Amino acid sequence: MLRQIRWLWENMDKTYQRRHIVALCISVFTCMLLLVNPALSRRLIDDVIVAQNPEPLMGILLVMLAVKLGREGLRYLMVVFLEKDSQNVIFNLRRRLFEKMQYSDMRFFDNHRAGDLMTRMSADLDWCRHFLSYIDYRIIDAVCTFLFAGVYLFLVNWKLTLLLIAITPVLLLITKFFSKQVRPRFVFMREKLSEMNTAAQENIAGNRVVKAFAREEYEKARFEEKNAAFMESHLRINKLWLTFYPMIELLANGMMLVTVFVGGLFIIRGEMTPGQMAIFTGLSWALSNPMRELGNLINDLQRFSTSAAKVMELYYARSEIVDAADAAEHETMQGKIEFRHVSFKTDSKQILEDVDFTVQPGQTVAVMGPTGSGKTTLIQLLARFYDVTDGEILVDGCDVKQWKLKQLRGGIGTATQDVFLFSDTVEGNVAFGNQELTMDEVRDFSRRAAAAEFIDHLPEKYDTIIGERGVGLSGGQRQRIALARALAVKPSILVMDDTTSAVDSETEQYIQQQLRQLPFPCTKFIIAQRISSMRDADLILVLKDGKITERGTHRELLALRGYYWQTYCLQYGIPMKEAV
Repeated sequence: MLRQIRWLWENMDKTYQRRHIVALCISVFTCMLLLVNPALSRRLIDDVIVAQNPEPLMGILLVMLAVKLGREGLRYLMVVFLEKDSQNVIFNLRRRLFEKMQYSDMRFFDNHRAGDLMTRMSADLDWCRHFLSYIDYRIIDAVCTFLFAGVYLFLVNWKLTLLLIAITPVLLLITKFFSKQVRPRFVFMREKLSEMNTAAQENIAGNRVVKAFAREEYEKARFEEKNAAFMESHLRINKLWLTFYPMIELLANGMMLVTVFVGGLFIIRGEMTPGQMAIFTGLSWALSNPMRELGNLINDLQRFSTSAAKVMELYYARSEIVDAADAAEHETMQGKIEFRHVSFKTDSKQILEDVDFTVQPGQTVAVMGPTGSGKTTLIQLLARFYDVTDGEILVDGCDVKQWKLKQLRGGIGTATQDVFLFSDTVEGNVAFGNQELTMDEVRDFSRRAAAAEFIDHLPEKYDTIIGERGVGLSGGQRQRIALARALAVKPSILVMDDTTSAVDSETEQYIQQQLRQLPFPCTKFIIAQRISSMRDADLILVLKDGKITERGTHRELLALRGYYWQTYCLQYGIPMKEAV
């Protein structure tokens, strides 16, 4: 836990660190002020009431009032400082965690659910804030109150003080037992919260699929199960707390009974004055209350520890795909692509095996094959979303591992079948990868992607806000905006993964014509199942089970009479025996 506290401290700006120390010093000072009014109460009883001397009464009452107002004013200032300091830490952490996720590799997102990441960025971070704004000063309050009151009471009457303190070890033993029991339950509850949030996030993101298959009741039951599991884990912790809390309360109240009974005997025997008895009745809570609060604080500390550990795991995660120390600088990208005996394996599953081909700058390579043959993986390896297991991929004669990621990916424009559009204007989505585009260029690239016509019919044209993932647009319209977005970065390598699968044949022919007339040199990497999308490619590759089984031009592959030829016959309705 000390490591987690130190980590929080390191993420606080220096100015806020100094102010946080001041706030905690205020906490210590206000704990000392707690002793003033009981001491004045002793004078009030012994020197005013018992002595029947009203002269010092007004002075004592004014001092008591001033101490009370001063203490409350200082506490208010302390809370303001602590709240600002905790918000500063959370601001810094949230910014750094978001930045961390921006530069994390694909494997990171493969291993972390979106709902779990959102839980870490929200609920878990809030517990880190809660520690700095509440838990730490309450711990100092409890310790200082106990120590200061104990010393002061010891000076007043050491016998009664030792008797009261003798009860506290029992409280500590109970608290220690509770601490051991509650930590694993908080870890379990945290996992159930993450599972519930993940289920909710997936349902919201996939709401159209749920409605399309009329699975509302199923999803409702699925979420209900996660919700019930989280509630049950919460109830288990509360049940443990409810078992523990009455014992603390019993012992705390027992201390008050001991104070009244033994203190009364001491007064009868003349060992204490009524004023000293008033000090004990006024401050006995200062010995019992810290023990009573300790249970709540340990409860909160365990929740903080569990949450902070999850946030730290994300904070210290290291991306496997990073710039090499000796990565070369590239002013431009020509677009030459070489796959040299590339193999890729993940989780003991072979995805690609001995893939070898070369594409010259400006040429077009097309890849086809059955589902799961590794077509999309080629793109991911080219952009270095993953690193190859064996072999090497070269762009312009340089291994992609020796390219700086920003320069490598900045030279590759990607449009995929699974389109993600942001909740932004059409113009904002098209210019997402190139914020320096002029409006004329946005229109030009939209025209080349066959998107300009339907955009002009939108209510606000290019200023129309499109919903998350392009809600309100058809599949083909979303694909065309995604293609315009890929073209807008003026890439040296254009990757199209089933980009025109949702458009009609006439639109597809128009797009292909525009791609041949781009105003900048561009190597094209096409993944498709339509023969019409790839028949003009300089090189066509057929992948099956991660291996290249056929390669060549359209005519050469038809002559082979393999997978490509069979697909050609099926798509054009030609009996295979008549195909040429």
